Amino acid sequence: MSEFERLELQRELEASVADFKVTALLGAPRIGKTSLAKSLKWPEENFFDLENPMDQARLEHPSAVLGELRGLVVIDGFERQPDLFPVSLELAKRWGGPSRFLVVGRASAAVRKAMEVDPDSGVNVIEVGGLNVQEAGAENRDRLWWRGGLPESFAAATDEESMRLRDAYLQIFLRRDLPSLGINLPAERLWRFLVMVAQHHGQPWNSSARAAELGVSHPTARSYLNFLTECSMLRQLRPFATGGGKRLVKAPKVYVRDSGLLHGLLEFASIEALESSPLRGVSWEGFALEQLASLLRLKADEVFFWGTHGGAEIDLVVERRGQRFGFDFRATEKPSVTHSMTIAKADLGLDRVIVVYPGEESFLLKAGMEALGFAALGSFELP
Repeated sequence: MSEFERLELQRELEASVADFKVTALLGAPRIGKTSLAKSLKWPEENFFDLENPMDQARLEHPSAVLGELRGLVVIDGFERQPDLFPVSLELAKRWGGPSRFLVVGRASAAVRKAMEVDPDSGVNVIEVGGLNVQEAGAENRDRLWWRGGLPESFAAATDEESMRLRDAYLQIFLRRDLPSLGINLPAERLWRFLVMVAQHHGQPWNSSARAAELGVSHPTARSYLNFLTECSMLRQLRPFATGGGKRLVKAPKVYVRDSGLLHGLLEFASIEALESSPLRGVSWEGFALEQLASLLRLKADEVFFWGTHGGAEIDLVVERRGQRFGFDFRATEKPSVTHSMTIAKADLGLDRVIVVYPGEESFLLKAGMEALGFAALGSFELP
């Protein structure tokens, strides 16, 4: 494991490989997936690293090789050879015994396609994001917000070193990782696309305007957006399609998932510059949203936002066990009930509205509405 003990993720992974035929451990590059996988035990011959030419050669005839193995079989970097995923799935189904597969990778397109073809495929997806407040410590709130959750960036000796590591991370991702996967998109154009997304962070996606701004076609801009979402670089938050007959915002909201990468793309020189910027609020919104999603293990198809063309909105809508919850993320030390929250609670039939803010205390705002201090986020649970 890395120096950060990611115990909740480790327990989730252990339970998954025990209960499911195939577990897919997915996330962005250098986020700690391989370290988590190595917390498990398997026979030495059952591990395949697809960045290693020797292991690539071993899997030239995957059905024959994998079909002879028993116990937990781990395939790291499976996105380099995505045809291995359906082979693994078929073998796991065929055996019906104690053998299990753990596939570790950066993008989920192969997993999603297989699950669409066979919804009862027996695949469990675990997404590995950046460090959360439980792992980094609530006392490190500002450091986690400013530097983001990439372990190396968070742990850097200085803010300057952290910024250099984040810049290098993006350059390696665009110039080495993507070409190694056979994705030959222009690195400079993707960089400009990421900067553009950062400048519109937390806003509904205006596809035509963003394509024109980048100087590409509408389908090309959409393909960039979807691809970077698949790579866990961006989050698309879908609109919640209920709300009292009002004219609703139907475009997704788009976020740079890691707050540290966001701040680098926006060229903030220091946390003080961020604190005095008009973008402070949307930065906090995206940061708190990702923290909540990580802590509650929310999947992409469980999270929505709601907004009307009249200006009412709620940042996040989650449905759990027959109840509906709304979350607002406010970069203020004095959270209060807003008109938007009141409208959203009534129109969506929200059981609770929770305002997540940077403070220490949690308290009731009014019936059905409460403030949740960031310091208490690590112990927050939904019913």
